[in-house]
Amino acid sequence: EQLARGAALKWASGIFYRPEQLARLGQYRSREVQRTCSLEARIKSVVQSYLEGVKTGVWQLAQAFEAVQGAREALGQARALLQGMAMATQTLKPLREQVAQHKQLQVLSQLLPRLWAVPAAVAHTRTLIDAQQLLEAYVCLRELEQLQEETWAPLGGLELPVFEGLGPLAEALGQAVEAAAGAAGQLAREDPALLVAAVRVAEVDAEYTTSLELAPRDWRQRCLQALQEGLERTHFGTPLLPEPGALAGWLEALRVALPAELAIAEALVAPCCPPHYKVVQLWAHTLHSGLRRCLQQLLEGPALAAADAFALLHWALHVYLGPEMMGSLELGPEADVSQLEPLLTLENIEQLEATFVTQIQANVAQWLQRALDGEVAEWNREQEPDTDSSGFYHSPMPAIVLQILEENIRVTSLVSESLQQRVHSMALSELGAFLRSFSDALIRFSRDHARGEAMAPHYVPYLLATLNHQSALSSSVSVLQPDGVASGALAPVETALDELQRRICRLVLEVLLAELQPLFAALPSRRWLSKSELLDDVCERTERFCQDFSRVRNPAAQLLLAEAERTVVLQYLRALMQGRLVCRGADERTQAAERLQHDAAQLRELFLGLGLEESVRCAPVLLALRDLLNLRDPMLLGLEVAGLRQKFPDVSEDHISALLDLRGDVSREQRLAALSSLQAGPQPSPSAGRRALFSLVPAPTPALSSCLPSGPCA
Repeated sequence: EQLARGAALKWASGIFYRPEQLARLGQYRSREVQRTCSLEARIKSVVQSYLEGVKTGVWQLAQAFEAVQGAREALGQARALLQGMAMATQTLKPLREQVAQHKQLQVLSQLLPRLWAVPAAVAHTRTLIDAQQLLEAYVCLRELEQLQEETWAPLGGLELPVFEGLGPLAEALGQAVEAAAGAAGQLAREDPALLVAAVRVAEVDAEYTTSLELAPRDWRQRCLQALQEGLERTHFGTPLLPEPGALAGWLEALRVALPAELAIAEALVAPCCPPHYKVVQLWAHTLHSGLRRCLQQLLEGPALAAADAFALLHWALHVYLGPEMMGSLELGPEADVSQLEPLLTLENIEQLEATFVTQIQANVAQWLQRALDGEVAEWNREQEPDTDSSGFYHSPMPAIVLQILEENIRVTSLVSESLQQRVHSMALSELGAFLRSFSDALIRFSRDHARGEAMAPHYVPYLLATLNHQSALSSSVSVLQPDGVASGALAPVETALDELQRRICRLVLEVLLAELQPLFAALPSRRWLSKSELLDDVCERTERFCQDFSRVRNPAAQLLLAEAERTVVLQYLRALMQGRLVCRGADERTQAAERLQHDAAQLRELFLGLGLEESVRCAPVLLALRDLLNLRDPMLLGLEVAGLRQKFPDVSEDHISALLDLRGDVSREQRLAALSSLQAGPQPSPSAGRRALFSLVPAPTPALSSCLPSGPCA
């Protein structure tokens, strides 16, 4: 009512908002009265209709209640009648039991002669089973089971004691069928009729149905399982724990036995079995699974030796799937070998490769150490190193080392690329370790010789022989690079070989340096200016020392001669820088310049005579120093010093000061000007092949008055 009043008020306020609309108020009132009367009439009509419906429903409920009361009385009467009938039925129960017993006795009386014969039939059936007459035994068993079924239904499921032996009898026949199936390969060759009988019994029994509540025998599945178990027992019955090195023989025996077994299955066993047995496929998959399980057990045991791991990898990856075994063209498509799982998993292959590489690495390290020990033992011999037919120092050690590594890399290519890469990495690692051990042995050899603890009678010849060993290894190390491996893999080994070469050259040149240092102690001097005896002694000693270089193969011999030349030049420069001689005049400077030119030519002829293909150390530096000493006008020293800096970028102010001191005619101002030109001149152009020379020559520190304010000596 409140909502209606509110809505009416809202409507009226909207209608009569303007005063002129109030004139129509009467019309609105009469219209609303008529609408109200109409609504009240409709409401009364609806209420009257509902009241009539309620009245009709009440009447129908009364009628239904009366009907229910009648049905209830009828049900009570029926219950009383049923209770009376149940009591009457209890009196007939003994009569029904008597009738049932009568029927059972009637059936037993009819089957009694056959029941008396059951024990004898059971014994006869067992005799047939023992005699392996499986079909006859199965017929007898079926007759006995049929008799049991005929008595079972009339007796209401009652089990007679006479049939208690049928269960064990059926089990004995099933075991005989299993035994025949388990020896299928042998029976197919010796007694195929027995195998056929066993398979027929299993197949016929698979289609046999009975009303007896017996557990399913499922002889067909047991027969198939016996075929598999017998095959596995024949080839993989005993645990595989071969002695080290015996695995290859066992695998070879399998290579012969498994194809022969598959051939027997296809030619002899398959005709004895139904087609749905798929005998060849069953044989192939059973042999494969048995072999796979046997290998898994083998790999779970102690780690294999290297030879066994290699033999197993090669056999599993190549021989087993090759044309001699599972990949044979004589093996028909019914074998379905494409569905076989890999004989070795990726984890197995990884395990075998790791085992092989680990053991081979230990063996290789031992072999290389033996080769090195044998070589080191010869360094203190009384005889010179052995030579080959060309007169070069020679030893079988480099060939042995490379042969050991190359053979291991090459043989692994027969297995897989991954194993070859592993062994290749191992070989390079072991070669690097061998080179480090070789270098350490040389250091000990040199140290013991220098200390006098183990004086080697032929110290330098054996060092030169080791240089030939390094050259042989360096020239032949490429044989360790298999196809498909990145060329940069040999870079660490090549670096180690270069380092070994430098170390050997350094040890050889240390001996030369020890012989030359006393001779260079008297150079330069007044005697050196006038006579060539001092350098003649140097050349004679150097020539005698370098004669054995002819027993070193190129390019190592050229490198050694070049380093020997560089050593002599460095000693020559070191002697000049000591300040032992100061020229007293222009004549001595000219004489010193001529001596430098003569010495450069003499040293160049010396090393060219020793076999050096090109002398690049002696003449340039000595001739450059000759030009500096031979300069007449000291005012032009700046240009000469700048030219010297362009040729030899590592020349320093100390070296220039020492050379100016050797001239003996350079004033302080001229010296400062020459040193200023050294700094103000153009920087020398970089050269990749230029090696340090003056930086290896110590120079006496000049007086502070001779240094530039910005120079390193200031």
